[in-house]
Amino acid sequence: MMARHSFGMGCVAPRTGDVETMLRCQDCEYYRQGADGSPHLTCDPFSTIKEPECLLKWQLIQLNVMAHSHQATLDMYKRFAPLQEKMFKHMEREIDDVEEADRWKLSGDDDEEEDDPLRP
Repeated sequence: MMARHSFGMGCVAPRTGDVETMLRCQDCEYYRQGADGSPHLTCDPFSTIKEPECLLKWQLIQLNVMAHSHQATLDMYKRFAPLQEKMFKHMEREIDDVEEADRWKLSGDDDEEEDDPLRP
């Protein structure tokens, strides 16, 4: 039987008889607590993981970091959205102005071809 705790679980202590007792993550040498109270495991998943549950918790922490990073990216995109919209409108106006300026070239060629009776 294995004693389980909340997210404070960590590395497994040596077996004593038939019972394994889990150390709390706070007691592990690779555990660091962030300034905001979030857990940080500094262990290397390829060499210093002491227990399969430690690897699972390390993966959960990494997944949480990825989720926070993704959310920060989305927040930045939301901040950029109004600026991007203004840039797109400005570019559309510039393109329309260029097309308007070049329209006389295209419309002038069509009129000459229609008016010239000698052209087949």
